[in-house]
Amino acid sequence: MSDLMETVLIERIRGLIPEKNVEQKRMFGGTCFMVNGNMLTCVSKRGLMARVGKEQEAEALARPHASPCEPAGRPMPGFIRVEHEGIQSDDDLKSWVDLARNYVCALPPNAAKKKTPSARKPGR
Repeated sequence: MSDLMETVLIERIRGLIPEKNVEQKRMFGGTCFMVNGNMLTCVSKRGLMARVGKEQEAEALARPHASPCEPAGRPMPGFIRVEHEGIQSDDDLKSWVDLARNYVCALPPNAAKKKTPSARKPGR
């Protein structure tokens, strides 16, 4: 996926998420959309990653162009990777975003983790 296609996909997703508590963050080598501090989707050059939950995972994997999300070879239960071909139409993209929203919007808010200051080495 080109940078332009990635940017267009980000804009398409932004238009589908009406929640007030939406945050956009750089993570996983892409742009993630968070609702109440919980990851909803992530757009990268590899396509779309949607958080659908373990209960909906089998249903999601039965869809065309969907596969388990396995960054670094480790499975991420409840997360699905969708190739670009599976999200070209607005209806297809909306169905993935809606599936993720059904799961993520039912989760309790996730408080942002506070960064701990790194230990400074004493001056020499």
